[in-house]
Amino acid sequence: MAMLTVRNLPDDVHRALRVRAAQHGRSTEAEVREILTMSVKPEERVRMGEALMALGRQIGLTDEDVEVFEQIEDKAPADPVRFD
Repeated sequence: MAMLTVRNLPDDVHRALRVRAAQHGRSTEAEVREILTMSVKPEERVRMGEALMALGRQIGLTDEDVEVFEQIEDKAPADPVRFD
């Protein structure tokens, strides 16, 4: 697991983190982990698969429609991008 060091954290921010951690019954380090996790991976984030499924339902796609797409799908891998 990765480690992170935060330098030059203002004293008042550190105190606020300690208070917040105590309110949640966690260590300061655990509180910082929770804050970072919820900041970059919030529970209400849009998940691409779920969004695509909802869109498919809105436009009336059925399981049979999806089966047709799967049958005609090109299974060959795409050529890699070239920059020359």
